[in-house]
Amino acid sequence: MYAPNRNFLWTRVFVDELARAGLRSVCIAPGSRSTPLTMAFAEHDGIRIYPHLDERSAAFFALGLALATEEPVALVCTSGSATANFFPAIIEAHESRVPLLVLTTDRPPELRYSGANQTIDQVKLYGDYALWSVDAPLPEGQPAAQTIRALRTLAARAYATADGIGGGRKGVVHVNLPFRKPLEPIPVETDHSDAIEDAGFDYAGAFTVMTGGATIPTVQQMQTLLALFERHERGIIVCGPKSLGENFVSAVAQLSQRTGYPIFADPTSDVRFGGHVQETAVIGAYDTFLTVPPTWEDPEVVIRFGGVPTSNVLNAYLDRIDAKHRVQVSADGVWADDSFRTHLFVHADPTLLCLSLSGRLQARPESPWAQRIRMVEAVTWLNLGQRLGDEFFDGQVVADLLDRLPDGANLFAGNSLPVRHVEQFARPSTKHLHIFANRGASGIDGNVSTALGIAAATGKPTVLLIGDITLYHDMNGLLAVRNCGVDNLTIVLLNNDGGGIFQRLPVSKFDPPFTEMFVMPHGLQFEHVARLYGLDFVSVTDREGFRSAVDVTVGARIPRMIEVRTDAAHDDARRKQIQQLVTTVLQR
Repeated sequence: MYAPNRNFLWTRVFVDELARAGLRSVCIAPGSRSTPLTMAFAEHDGIRIYPHLDERSAAFFALGLALATEEPVALVCTSGSATANFFPAIIEAHESRVPLLVLTTDRPPELRYSGANQTIDQVKLYGDYALWSVDAPLPEGQPAAQTIRALRTLAARAYATADGIGGGRKGVVHVNLPFRKPLEPIPVETDHSDAIEDAGFDYAGAFTVMTGGATIPTVQQMQTLLALFERHERGIIVCGPKSLGENFVSAVAQLSQRTGYPIFADPTSDVRFGGHVQETAVIGAYDTFLTVPPTWEDPEVVIRFGGVPTSNVLNAYLDRIDAKHRVQVSADGVWADDSFRTHLFVHADPTLLCLSLSGRLQARPESPWAQRIRMVEAVTWLNLGQRLGDEFFDGQVVADLLDRLPDGANLFAGNSLPVRHVEQFARPSTKHLHIFANRGASGIDGNVSTALGIAAATGKPTVLLIGDITLYHDMNGLLAVRNCGVDNLTIVLLNNDGGGIFQRLPVSKFDPPFTEMFVMPHGLQFEHVARLYGLDFVSVTDREGFRSAVDVTVGARIPRMIEVRTDAAHDDARRKQIQQLVTTVLQR
């Protein structure tokens, strides 16, 4: 294959091997130093390009793509501070174990530490937030065949490492690629890039194939857990944030049915929704009913999958109970217990573990203890349903939204208040809903772009439930609606004119400086934002108006922002009032 100069041979080989390894998507921000890499991606038919003007939005869009597909997505930017704008998404990807392949471009080594324009130290820029960092070698004018093979192997290893082949943990891989000028496809007589043997363009498949497998449960792990479950009738399964896949959902439901242990399911675990809910004790109202002391004995066994639960109420309950055995199961060996109560840490594939255990356990009838939890769950939802309709407030909006989402839809719940409303008001359902949230670092930056990436990756009706401050932090990301052709996103904006989450904190009683320094009312008119980025806009003030707007919009492939203006102090007071009414019924 002819290449006009060394830079283009380098990038064409590298991009070609990434495609052979499985790369299907790349997010590119414009810049000069990245020209050879950007043009190599543009020439490759097998990789879809998502263009972004803003590096931070590009990175979170890539995060959304990778969240939805569970496959590595590449990021490209120029040198200098552009690379730093990837950092917030890289932190989230690391904490959430989302596969990202970060390709920064750089000035050549002789310009580093020279005062040259747009030159910073990019080597291992992301520190321990990257699973692997590589400062790639400079392109050569007459590279040896071994050098080209090394470049292909680097691409294959980078993709596989991001995808979790090294120990099972998915995450961020950073490859820093320096280039000398010319950066454009200008022929250079001294570069013999058209005469390279073994460049690999004629290969039928990948030059280097990287394979891995699941962490199979050991005999000792199985024997220990089987004995534990057979001895103890009172137990709960906790499924925290991070979807472990459809196969896991089915497998953990089987384990619940065999053991008789109810599942306390975080909405982002994918376990709270689906056909299994009809036959499985899936518990979702704990954020309400655990605010008062439960009327049942403590569980003897707690087995946990996924990350630390979103609900502070559930975390407090798990911390204070006197459970004899606490088990944490991790596919990649990453610890997820911030109260440090784990007695047994099991490094094994959760799906294989659940299936293996279920196949060896004798099914037992649901215990009166578990039936009591199920009854409290049912009574809680019954009473919540009766009281949510009394007055229009943000909790009612979220409950109605979840109720009206079509089967198969995606919901991205923004930080900080929306995801907590979803936690409390998302009733378990046989509908197949996929709930996403950036709960790795729980930041409010990049939530818009992450949701757009999910919408682009899946093509399914996708709703972004977001607060005004979180939307403000990533308004730039809305440009992807037009530039990336994302027409299947509906934004439900809970606009309480400031940081409503702070109403839940003790600092709310200290005003001043509470309103000015924490809530920070802004008075922004988001209709202008919607119009700027080409979205339809509607503002609703009552329940029927909101329901109608959702019914008309979701699934219609019309990008629209539905604004719900709320009062944070009033809404939090109403939520607490409803919670008090429901728990009073439970204590009778």
